[in-house]
Amino acid sequence: MKDYIADLIERYPSLIVCKNQIKESYDILKTAAVNHNKLLTCGNGGSSSDSDHIVGELMKSFVKERPLNDELKIAISKIAPEHADDLNKKLQEGVAAINLSQHAALNTAFSNDVDPSMIFAQQVIGYGKTDDVIICISSSGNSKNVVLAAITAKAKNMKVIGLTGMKEGYLDKYCDVVIKVPEIETYKIQELHLPVYHTLCLMIEDALW
Repeated sequence: MKDYIADLIERYPSLIVCKNQIKESYDILKTAAVNHNKLLTCGNGGSSSDSDHIVGELMKSFVKERPLNDELKIAISKIAPEHADDLNKKLQEGVAAINLSQHAALNTAFSNDVDPSMIFAQQVIGYGKTDDVIICISSSGNSKNVVLAAITAKAKNMKVIGLTGMKEGYLDKYCDVVIKVPEIETYKIQELHLPVYHTLCLMIEDALW
């Protein structure tokens, strides 16, 4: 495998302080992907966009081709031979990933009917299974709805990866690993989050395909 972490640090030298945590996060994510467990992501504002970005890179080809496996191609061909060529050529393998901040009807209903701080935790209840993973993104490390999602995930025997800034936050103690990028201002933290999760997505794709 290409040394994606070394490449990351060459481009963003300040991230050397996160090297071990990025590797630990990759190990968790790779194990989950190989075992067909799913990834959940969550965050607010710009971190919600980052959550969606991660899902986009994992659910389809990022930089490598991801052809369907032969067994699936054969199954498609048997079910609908008239569509098989198109489906088998264009569909791509993906890593199961869901952004919890994108479900507007559910999140607004739960916010209105129950408690807005628990919108992500409620989805962890519905989606989360043992050995699934959740990436909790919070530049402060203190976003209540993100912290409650992490707590719920731990209760469901999931792995929790935090993506935060350098300050200590409530999220820290509920994570298996926390990648704390070395900035304290929100926009600067978010600017470093992107190359970190891009690197993780590149590594996972390289390992699987």
